[in-house]
Amino acid sequence: MAKILAIIADTVSFQVVQELLGQEGHQVKVVSDDQEGLDWARELSPDAIICDGTSPQINFLEVCRLVKADRELAAAYFILLTTPEQFDEIQELDAPFDDFLFKPIVKQELLARLRASKKAHELRARLELTQQELDLSRDRMLQTEKMSSLGELVSGIAHEINNPITFIYSNLTHVQSYATDLIELLRLYQKELVNPGSEIMQKQQDMDVEFVLDDLLKIVSSMRTGSDRIRQIILSLQDFSRSDRSGWQLFDVSDGLENTLLLLQHRLPAREGRRDIKVMKEFGNLPQIECYAGMLNQAFLNILNHAIDVLEESAQELAELESLKFKPVILISTQVVDPERISIEIADNDMAISKDITAQLSEPFLVAQPAEPPIYSGLALSYQIIVEQHKGELRCFSEPGKGTKIYLEIPLRHS
Repeated sequence: MAKILAIIADTVSFQVVQELLGQEGHQVKVVSDDQEGLDWARELSPDAIICDGTSPQINFLEVCRLVKADRELAAAYFILLTTPEQFDEIQELDAPFDDFLFKPIVKQELLARLRASKKAHELRARLELTQQELDLSRDRMLQTEKMSSLGELVSGIAHEINNPITFIYSNLTHVQSYATDLIELLRLYQKELVNPGSEIMQKQQDMDVEFVLDDLLKIVSSMRTGSDRIRQIILSLQDFSRSDRSGWQLFDVSDGLENTLLLLQHRLPAREGRRDIKVMKEFGNLPQIECYAGMLNQAFLNILNHAIDVLEESAQELAELESLKFKPVILISTQVVDPERISIEIADNDMAISKDITAQLSEPFLVAQPAEPPIYSGLALSYQIIVEQHKGELRCFSEPGKGTKIYLEIPLRHS
C-alpha cells in the first residue's frame, strides 16, 4: 500500500480522507498546517500528497512548488483539493500539481486518483530504467567505438614503426656478418704485417684497436637485441589491437596474456616504497578459443592492471620497513576445465582486507558511473566482456593476508 500525506485544514475533509484511506490499508498522515506538512513530507517521502487548495491558511502553491523543487520529493504524486469555481483561477497560476479532486470528496474519485498515482509511479520508474539502459547502451557504444578507434590508431602506428625497425633489424644481420669478416681480415693483416710503420702504430694506439675489435660485435649484438625487443613490442601492439570487425575469431589465450604482460612491463619494476612485482605463469596446454580477440585482450589488461594497483596500494599501506620486506607476486594460471570451457586465474598476494565484489561488478550501471573508482569500473568492463559478450563467468574475491583472486571461465566456442 501507498504512503500518503494529506495537508487539509477543514475538519470534514480531514476526517473523510483519514477514514477512507485508512480503511483501504494505506499508511496515512494527515496534518492541518502547510509548514508541518512540508516537514512530514521530508520525513515520510510519501508516494502521494493531497493538499487542500481551498483553505486560506494553507499556501498550496508554495507547498506544491517546494515539493516539486525537492529532488527527493519531486516524484510524489501531488493531488490538489479544490472546487469547480476555483479551478479556473488555479489553472492560471500554473501550479505544477499532478492531479486534482473536487470537494466534497467522493470515495471512488479519491481512490481513482490514488490508482492513477500508483500507475504514474510505475511509469516513471520504467521510464527512469529505460533512460538508464539507453545511457548505458550509449556509453557502451562510445566505449566500443573508442576502443575500435584506439585499436586502429595503435595498429597504424605499430605498422609505421614496424617498417623501419624491420629494415634496421634485417640489416643488422649483414652488419654483424661484415664486421666479423673485417675483424678476421684485420687479424690476418696483423699476423702477416710483423713490423708495421709508425703511422699505423700511432693509429692503433690512438683508437685502442683491441678494445674496438672486442667491443664492436658486442655493440652490434646489443643493437640486434634492442631492435628485436622493439619488434616484439610492435607485434604485441598489433595483436592486442586486433580489430573485432570481422566478428568471432580464433584466439590463443596464452599469447594474449603474454602480449598484455609485455605492454604492462613498465609497471612491474621496483618503485619507491615497493620491490619488483614478480609475475609467475602456470599456463596449461590450451586450445584456441572463439572470441572477440581485441575485447578479450582489453579484459586481461584491466584485470592485470587491477592486480598491480592493489599490490601498490598494499605496499603503501605497510610501514616503510615492512613494505621493503613485502614481495609482491602475481600468479597467472590457465587450464582446460572441460571439453567446452577453459579457466584463467589471476591471483596476487596483496595484504589488504577485502571481500567478494562479484555482486558489485554484475551491477549493470557500474561502468556507466564516472564517480566509481577506476579499479572497479575497469573490472566492471571486464565483467561485461567476459560474462555478457562471451557468455563466460567472472568471480572476484579476496581473503585477509592471502590476496585477491579473479577467476574466469570462457567457452571454447561462442555457439
